[in-house]
Amino acid sequence: MSRGGRLTTNRLELLRARQRLGRVWMGSNLLRKRRESLARELIGLARPAVDARAALTEQSREACSLLPAAYATSGEAGLRAQGWPHREINLTIDFHKVWGVGVAGITDRPAIRRSIEARGQSPAAAGPVVTDTAARFETLVDLLIDAAPREMLLRRLGDALARTSRQVHALEKNVAPALASEIRRVRDSLDEREREEHHRLKHFLRMREARQSGVRR
Repeated sequence: MSRGGRLTTNRLELLRARQRLGRVWMGSNLLRKRRESLARELIGLARPAVDARAALTEQSREACSLLPAAYATSGEAGLRAQGWPHREINLTIDFHKVWGVGVAGITDRPAIRRSIEARGQSPAAAGPVVTDTAARFETLVDLLIDAAPREMLLRRLGDALARTSRQVHALEKNVAPALASEIRRVRDSLDEREREEHHRLKHFLRMREARQSGVRR
């Protein structure tokens, strides 16, 4: 192929270009199938994701609605005491692929919500409002950890779907038409060249026949 993406006008280049066009359409079909698979995967995840977000919103609303009363009852020091003893939350994460998209999943994790005994304070000292507030926020953290892998998977599948759609569009709307146009140009040029060669050959034969006829006379 010459500079500027134009094909050299010869039969070999035309054959290679036709093979490239076939590969372009084959790649486009494969990308279309991948796009359909990604779309089906996203549709399957959409409803659970919507439900999880609704649960997060509701739990956040409930937890935050109790926070002013908890502050008024026990103050900042009393609320901080509900976080004791400090603990590490260790998560076991595995990495896998969904339709070629790398994602992480949580395979093992501890329960976030603690019992009254695990808080290190008696319910009477903390008060029911503070205890309930702490429990609701711990439940919110539980839901957030559960939702995180799903949200990441949705985001990455969405990115992969958008990228695949752009690739399909580029192949079908830009690469394939441009290559097909060049193939037509080269084919038409070769056909025109063959017609010219055919006319020259006929003219040469007529001239030779004329000279031979003159010699015989």
